[in-house]
Amino acid sequence: MKKHIFLLTLILLLNINLQVHAKEIARVNTKYPDYAFEYLGPDKFENMNRKMFSFDLKLNKYVIKPIHILWASIMPQYGMDRISGICKNIEAPIRITSCLLQKDFKSSGHEVVRFLANSTIGLGGMFDPANHFLKIKPVDEDMEQALCKCHVKSGPYLVVPFLMSTTPRDLIGKALDLGLNPSSYVGLPVVAMAKAGLTLNKSSDIQKLVKIIESNYADPYLIAREFYGFNNYIKNSNLDRDEVLNTMATPYNEETVITPNSNIANTLTPSSSKIQNESTETALKLNDIIKSGSHADETVLRSYDNPNSKLMADMILYDYNPQSPVTDAMRTALFDNPEINKSFWNDLSIWNKCFEKKIKTSDINIDPKRADYQFKYVMQKGQTSPVAIIYPSIGEGINSHHSVVLAKMFYDAGYSVIIQGSSFHWQFIKSMPKGYAPGLPENDAQYLRMVSSKIIDKLQNKYNCKFTNKIMLGTSYGALTTLFVANQESKNNTLNIDKFIAINPPVELTYAMRQIDKNSEDWDKNPMNFKNKTSYTAAKIMKIYKDKSSLKTETLPFTSEEAKLITGLLMHQKLADVIFTLEDTCRCKKCPIYSNLYNMGYEDYANKYLLPSKNYRTADEMNFETSLYSIAYYLENSSNYKIYHSIDDYLVNSNELKILKKYSKNKLVLMSNGSHLGFLYRPEFLQELQKDIALENIKTASK
Repeated sequence: MKKHIFLLTLILLLNINLQVHAKEIARVNTKYPDYAFEYLGPDKFENMNRKMFSFDLKLNKYVIKPIHILWASIMPQYGMDRISGICKNIEAPIRITSCLLQKDFKSSGHEVVRFLANSTIGLGGMFDPANHFLKIKPVDEDMEQALCKCHVKSGPYLVVPFLMSTTPRDLIGKALDLGLNPSSYVGLPVVAMAKAGLTLNKSSDIQKLVKIIESNYADPYLIAREFYGFNNYIKNSNLDRDEVLNTMATPYNEETVITPNSNIANTLTPSSSKIQNESTETALKLNDIIKSGSHADETVLRSYDNPNSKLMADMILYDYNPQSPVTDAMRTALFDNPEINKSFWNDLSIWNKCFEKKIKTSDINIDPKRADYQFKYVMQKGQTSPVAIIYPSIGEGINSHHSVVLAKMFYDAGYSVIIQGSSFHWQFIKSMPKGYAPGLPENDAQYLRMVSSKIIDKLQNKYNCKFTNKIMLGTSYGALTTLFVANQESKNNTLNIDKFIAINPPVELTYAMRQIDKNSEDWDKNPMNFKNKTSYTAAKIMKIYKDKSSLKTETLPFTSEEAKLITGLLMHQKLADVIFTLEDTCRCKKCPIYSNLYNMGYEDYANKYLLPSKNYRTADEMNFETSLYSIAYYLENSSNYKIYHSIDDYLVNSNELKILKKYSKNKLVLMSNGSHLGFLYRPEFLQELQKDIALENIKTASK
């Protein structure tokens, strides 16, 4: 009893403290949004939090994760799902009380019905007849949500042992949850063991999140903080409920595609091998390059039927039902294969033998003074096999989901597979010689070739095998570097690649960079409604992630504005990871670099890191050398490649595609829809790609 009195006193004291000292924090005026600040305010204890975060990661790696692996190897996934249901059912008093305090009597009544139905017919919560038969969906409520409804301020962001991200209000809510959990009052040894199993089962899901933030991001602390801010706001605003999401739904608005500002008459012929000598300004900026427009001259454009001709699709995607170019590009998330994770056991289990678990991780060294470079691979049995090398999209590492899906396709076709990360990824940069900055395709291709060569040599020596045929596939920026590798290989054949496949390569990189910046900069059109707009969009993403069956059709539930918000966040984070790494920023201390990062886009990155590195004499020179026009001779005179593109890709324009068609002819396949990688999941494309990678076609190409 004394413990409960002490707990209530502590809660009251903290409650008063939070309400007295909480102040509204003014938004910082930045070019790109600081999401962590928007949702959590200033990080008052950043130094301490970062040290504690580092401690928690080590604690998880050496103590918590091994226990979770042991548990997942004892209990099959089906059993873990049943235990999760029991755990959820036991916690019904927490949800009922929270709903009552929020005066949400409808939801509290539903929770009572769910508890009674699932406790009886559902065998204590192992099954969910309330949802399946009564159509009463669960609500995810806790006491922090009740405190938020009572206007208790959250307080500063904190990182504590075991719990990771939290706030004082969250800690109070968890203490109240503990008091309302019936299992807290039972101390029998058997029940204690069962409770330990419930706790392990519930906490094991955190390993997925830890794996994502540790392997994919240069600064996992910032990502953890941002994710907590998003998730906490969504939860406390009840945006995770279908009825709330539906009432906030906004009508779809079609937006016009950004058109280029091209001045074709006075530009350089792309097939020219020399750059015109022009006077150079002292401070050459990427904006000058963009204004210089496309490098196509009028004769090239006229040669594609006629000057007023429209692009014609080579492959029609019937019933695609396009939305907007940026939204259509997000359909790339539909590119999936459930077979890659299919297993009777949980992902953490040592018995899980799904395809993704077959993929191994190894490393090579490029520079003795730098970190080893990690790559992934999966081998066919036997002494010989063809091999596929995958270069993913910009900013994607070796854990790219698309790379795994493509690897499964290649593996089923008889290939061993090598998965490399993008050259525009922080882990790649950490392994390259000091001073390397990604973003120049010719330079990136040289390093990618070097890495690929070392990987091939290592695997052939390790497994005493010989790769008979080789194919290379890249997507987006990985597709651009794939074509630059192909051009270099045509002059100095070291990898012996038989075929190159490029999917949605930017034609003019500088134009694509500006388009990305434009999407990212559009976030601040309505600053007063920014948090609600962003969290509403994030809530829809989380809903699809948790339950893909909620997506009934190919059409995505996002407006063009929301799609720009999502892609802007993702693309700017990839850029931030690169700059964070280039500046050798320490993870364990407060990072003043972020005050600059939120005002830096891809254009600013190019001005600071790329333009000075090559001493370009003119804007045209930079644009030419980073575009596909610089490898026009290879594109026109080689037959060992294939390009897939779409006529509505928002990172290119029609003039660029006309020129590319002129160079590549039937080696370029234009899709009628799909924007940027938004057609990967379509059966028409997949069938064509399977023909391209069929071994008999590769062997024919090698001859």
